[in-house]
Amino acid sequence: MTSNARKKIIIGFWVFYAAAACVAVLLFIAIANGSVGYMPPVEQLENPIDKYASQIISSDGKTLSSYAHSKDNRLFVNYKDLSPELVKALIATEDKRFTDHSGIDVAGLFRAIVKRGILMQKSGGGGSTITQQLAKQLFSPSAESMVERLFQKPIEWVIAVQLERFYTKEEIINLYLNKFDFLYNAVGIQSAARVYFSTTPKALKIEEAATLVGMCKNPSYYNPIRHNERTKGRRNVVLDQMYKADYITKQERDSLSSLPLKVKFTPMDHKEGLAAYFREYLRLTLTAKKPKRSNYASWQSQKFSEDSLAWETNPLYGWCNKNKKANGDYYNLYDDGLRIYTTIDSRMQKYAEDAVREHVGGTLQPMFFQEKAKRDYAPFSRDLRLGQVDTILTRAMQQTDRYRALKANGLNLEEIKAEFKKPEEMRVFSWNGPIDTIMSPWDSIRYHKSFLRSAFMAMDPHSGHVKAYVGGIDYNDFQYDMVNGGRRQIGSTMKPFLYSLAMIDGFTPCDEMLHVQQQLRDENGNLWVPRNAGAKRVGETVTIKWGLQNSSNWVTAYLMGQLSPYTFVRLLHSFGLKNYIDPVISVCLGTPDVSVGEMVTGYTTFANKGIRVDPVYVTRIEDQFGNTIASFTPTMSEVLTEEASYKMLYMLRSVVDGGTASRIRYRYNITAQMGGKTGTTQNNSDGWYMGFTPSLVAGCWVGGEDRSIHFDRLNEGQGASMALPIYGLFMQKVYADKSLGYLESEVFEVPEKYSNPCGKPVSEQENNTPEESGGIDDIFK
Repeated sequence: MTSNARKKIIIGFWVFYAAAACVAVLLFIAIANGSVGYMPPVEQLENPIDKYASQIISSDGKTLSSYAHSKDNRLFVNYKDLSPELVKALIATEDKRFTDHSGIDVAGLFRAIVKRGILMQKSGGGGSTITQQLAKQLFSPSAESMVERLFQKPIEWVIAVQLERFYTKEEIINLYLNKFDFLYNAVGIQSAARVYFSTTPKALKIEEAATLVGMCKNPSYYNPIRHNERTKGRRNVVLDQMYKADYITKQERDSLSSLPLKVKFTPMDHKEGLAAYFREYLRLTLTAKKPKRSNYASWQSQKFSEDSLAWETNPLYGWCNKNKKANGDYYNLYDDGLRIYTTIDSRMQKYAEDAVREHVGGTLQPMFFQEKAKRDYAPFSRDLRLGQVDTILTRAMQQTDRYRALKANGLNLEEIKAEFKKPEEMRVFSWNGPIDTIMSPWDSIRYHKSFLRSAFMAMDPHSGHVKAYVGGIDYNDFQYDMVNGGRRQIGSTMKPFLYSLAMIDGFTPCDEMLHVQQQLRDENGNLWVPRNAGAKRVGETVTIKWGLQNSSNWVTAYLMGQLSPYTFVRLLHSFGLKNYIDPVISVCLGTPDVSVGEMVTGYTTFANKGIRVDPVYVTRIEDQFGNTIASFTPTMSEVLTEEASYKMLYMLRSVVDGGTASRIRYRYNITAQMGGKTGTTQNNSDGWYMGFTPSLVAGCWVGGEDRSIHFDRLNEGQGASMALPIYGLFMQKVYADKSLGYLESEVFEVPEKYSNPCGKPVSEQENNTPEESGGIDDIFK
């Protein structure tokens, strides 16, 4: 080749190179201006991740869960809260020249073009920097072909350069890790650390950080749950890259590489984890809209009234639809990365859930199954006829989505029943975990109705802070919240409210009456004669205090005869009972339907010197930048005079110290000063227990889904057997955990003149029985 020809080739090469460079520059300019392809607006580049899951945080600093769209469960974390090893692992593996380039690694890009594009070497490495990968995550839709993907690349390069202009290297790392989808609804490193290792990004160990960084190559392929050994190999590749980058020593690499890959898998599912019922109640409360009567059914007038009042008086109710961001938009629970600081204590929440599981699942349910075994009416009462059982099951069937779908397809009732009675594969609930079985939908309805339900709530009577909230036995299978959603008859737990009215009206615990059956006439002249099954001391003189201590229906009826049912109903609403209550004399035995939450709120009055405090579920809300945007304080109201409250405290303590709740002492060996009241409704349909100490009030309900599902025998069906043990187990666990700060030595503050109004020790018994003397509390003629 002549020198002239060689010169022409060189010139031609440089002309081609210059032309290609000019084309590239023009292409970059066109992309940057939006003339070619898609270029996100500057506003989006300045704030590329504006949608974060809102976190629910317990009072002891634990993240309970998050609120997010189904595919966007991203929890924001700041760079300072990232493990240094995590950052080193990412840079060493994905972009070792990250700190030196401005979005595009030219050397890496040419290496990838030559090795992968020309030489077709799979091990040639990729040319994408961390910034380019971030640009792809943020702004590139999934490509359907290799050609489409090639056209996306130049756009990502331009976006990467733009991102480098707006953000520091630390911020780019942070954005990348906050955006990446690690599977199992774990979007972002905060969620990933929780899901795979039950920890935080800052506390990740080197091998854990290497595992998560390894997943960034392909999270489905390197899935530690499904492909443990494969993912371990990828983890070791990351460790080797960290060694090559001098982030760890050879000894550290070899030692860590030999470790098995262990995960602590905790799925990010709103139905799983602690306080599932509470989290759902909070979600519904925060996102509630201003009530409109047209959105409520004709029978929901009470619900509409309650919601309307809550909208006007409760700052938490509908918070997202009452408050606006700086840009004028209302807050979005799923997008705005809020940090919601709740009053729930994660330790106490666990103790409450464990207590429900231990007693209902471990003791009550086996007893219930045993009682109903081989009985054709099971799980219902023996008083029901088979036709009534069929009616109940049919009604339950008609409330299912399957029924509505079959009806929409034109099937009549009998045809739908026939479909429901065809066996099929399904998963059903058990206390030992889900069971895969073959069962007809009809039988599954009956099967799930056979499980007793429970609800429990505990709160501070002074601050109103709700410490534990258990709305049911398992949120996956039984999602109806019985703390604030459901209401049941309350039986004898109503009696302290009536006794309170008597104390206001001038009665004292020491007042006496003849213990005989009472006969009262209502305002229409109808005779009301309440029963008192298993009554003690019939015909003897007893004190008012004895009547409450032993849950005597006759003493309660006697007091009702001295008082006005209208005044009593007004007082009940002052105690926090929201439902409509008919002002009839029988109301004194607990016939109204009341929620667990309302009962716990009402009983704070007895522990707080006559002052009722409304429950507080959230203390404050912060935006994603840590700014406090809302704070919440308790609402209090005086219900009783201080003198009346001391009288009630004296009597309610006697219920525990020798009355119907005395098994708190002899079975659970709790010595703390406390008051309480058991309750059982007609036919044992509902078992209740309300208990309180100087610093904690709690309430528990146990019963069937339907009132016709209950124990046939009083011994198992009374509140002292069904509900009280849950409270006892819970308090045992609370007192055993010294980190909580609750002490059995704590005492009620009572002035000397009110400490013993009857002149006898509180624990002194008057022929008391340790069980409910009245038995079924509201059986009456």
